[in-house]
Amino acid sequence: MIRAEKECFQNLEYFESIIREKLMISHVVHFDETGMKIEGKRHWLHVASNEKYTCYLPHSKRGAEAIDAMGILPEFKGVAVHDGWKPYNVYDCDHALCNAHLQRELTGIEENYKQQWAKEMNELLTEMKKYTDECKDQVKELDFEQIKALEERFDAIIIKGIEENPQSLNPEKKGKRGKNPKTKARNLLDRFIEHKENILRFLTDLKVPFENNQAERDIRMMKLQQKISGTFRTIQGAEAFCRIRAYISTIRKNGLPVLEGIIAALKRAPLTIP
Repeated sequence: MIRAEKECFQNLEYFESIIREKLMISHVVHFDETGMKIEGKRHWLHVASNEKYTCYLPHSKRGAEAIDAMGILPEFKGVAVHDGWKPYNVYDCDHALCNAHLQRELTGIEENYKQQWAKEMNELLTEMKKYTDECKDQVKELDFEQIKALEERFDAIIIKGIEENPQSLNPEKKGKRGKNPKTKARNLLDRFIEHKENILRFLTDLKVPFENNQAERDIRMMKLQQKISGTFRTIQGAEAFCRIRAYISTIRKNGLPVLEGIIAALKRAPLTIP
């Protein structure tokens, strides 16, 4: 780690703690993770962010151990937006699933298995998003009668999906653990049944986005670094890069000048954010 980078990393420790605190009390926070290499070995980059703040954590683990080490989600009581990965679901807060991910899966089921319910659900989610976008753009309140009608259509499509995907298409066939294996279509349908509230949270709370694009955008730069450099030579170097990058991302989100912010951090006086 070069001297200037090391000094900047040390000077930003308090700033990072403030960001974590601000994220913990936010109404909506996006979460995601992606693979990264440190010392040539597989590690994971975790991100927690929203439209104002960004926090990164490089860790050797992908699941709960790393999420707990980040220190945000275990205490968080707002809405956690993510892709539905199981370790996120166990934390005691409200959850909202990324519908962009779900729509891609629905498209796959429609194209590969010709399932009508998947086509109709995909179209309904698009219609729901259009409705909430109009409410936001026109600054108007939600019409709960219309929301009820949309949810009833959701339920009707689920019934159609169950008819297209009965629980056991072949009672003689057994999986590895003795259970009847499910098709990809049935697995996706079951997620829509089990997580209806989390899938449709954007429909009843306009502060909740339709997708997890915020986290994906915040993690994109880190993926680019990995593509160019291949690996971090040390865990300390990865931690420094993540902390500095989170600082730059956060001050940019808050409309503050990046170059001035870096100079301020080197002078042990990082910019403050609201």
